Amino acid sequence: MNPAPGLTRRTFLHRSTVAGAVAAFPAVLRAARPNSKVQIAAIGVSARGYGDLHSVASHPQAKFVAFCDVDEKAFAKADADHPGTPHFSDFRVMLAQLGDKVDAVIVATPDHIHAPAAIAAMQRGKHVFCQKPLAHTVWECRQMRLWAEKKGVVTQMGNQIHSAVEYRLATRLLREGAIGKVKAVHSWVGVSGNERTCLLEPPAESAPVPAGLSWDLWLGPAPGRPYAPGLYHPFAWRDWQDFGGGALGDFGCHILDPVFTGLGLTAPLSVAAENSGINRHIWPTNETVRFVFPGNELTAGPKLEVTWTDGGLRPERKLARMPAELDLPKSGSLFLGEKGNLVLPHVGGPRLYPTENFQGFTYPKDIKGLNHWHLWVDAILAGGRTSAGFHYAGWLAETVQLGNVATRVARRTTITRGTRKSDASAGALQWDAANLRFKNSETANALLSKAYRSGWEVPAA
Repeated sequence: MNPAPGLTRRTFLHRSTVAGAVAAFPAVLRAARPNSKVQIAAIGVSARGYGDLHSVASHPQAKFVAFCDVDEKAFAKADADHPGTPHFSDFRVMLAQLGDKVDAVIVATPDHIHAPAAIAAMQRGKHVFCQKPLAHTVWECRQMRLWAEKKGVVTQMGNQIHSAVEYRLATRLLREGAIGKVKAVHSWVGVSGNERTCLLEPPAESAPVPAGLSWDLWLGPAPGRPYAPGLYHPFAWRDWQDFGGGALGDFGCHILDPVFTGLGLTAPLSVAAENSGINRHIWPTNETVRFVFPGNELTAGPKLEVTWTDGGLRPERKLARMPAELDLPKSGSLFLGEKGNLVLPHVGGPRLYPTENFQGFTYPKDIKGLNHWHLWVDAILAGGRTSAGFHYAGWLAETVQLGNVATRVARRTTITRGTRKSDASAGALQWDAANLRFKNSETANALLSKAYRSGWEVPAA
């Protein structure tokens, strides 16, 4: 897949990590220590957590005052960069002890810890950068958005490609009508929802917990279970419903982001799903999830269908009307418009097809990549707002988790590559966003939230 001229993965990596700018939103939120250092605590400091704190630390007015992780081995890289920074294993203790010494927190833990940690921080008036998919359930996603509004804090979801030049260009093309009004969207990712473990049931036997790992704190609000090496911590937790969100939870807030931003979407009207098989523990190997959104001035009809697939499933190549020598990317989105189509790889520059419809088309040259992490710090200092704050990201993450609810109640279906003609609203779960419930399924309504272990409850805003 050839990117748009000048839009390469190298360009994305460079621009999204070194270019910074203040988000163009009104300064409506309170500033923290303007003209001084923003004092930040990181909750989760390995892997993605280290990447986030390293990127935030490159801002000249960011200062880390605490690191929190349940695994003592996780601190090594962060300590090398920021020697002498205090360690904590429990974010609740950290927030209580440090109080006003912390202005903001980064949350980069497994998904099931996102809402407990982020909301505990927002309750105390702390600004929050939280990794995607923002929270673990639909109800938690709603509360994240409401708490941010209630406390007036600056927030940013960690879907950093939102600020990359490729996604910003795609959004511009869609909003300016390069392909006309959009008739339908297909989005997909080339990974499976349980490829890390391929297990159907959690093992019943207990293994020794490694030295330095607090297994009880790692479980947090989730039901207790024995430790099993390599099956949960540090990476395989995404496969399990108690901790992660499968392929949709992992990639939906990335790949669906330009769909939401480019087309101005919020809550769907309905959602329906099919999958390769699921139980109460793991996510399916592959799935198809169909969302129906209300149409708007950017869509071709009164409703817009957005189809998500994963586990190797993609739409039929012929839909894109690409040159014969090209294929759809392993992961990405296909926007079908009245004047042509837009293919957006994950991650790559957008391309317009069929080629003959866009002879002489000039891609905008004034789109730049922004530093997603610096935007957050800049907004804190200025009392401004980020473009991927919870006011926006809450709707996106809520939709992703609605898809996971549909998958959990879906029938098992043999799915093959291709796009099946169907009415996604027929037999689908009908969503009432205002009242945070499905109109036609109490089974699905029971999955909008979850029970919490004592001491880990998430309060409503």
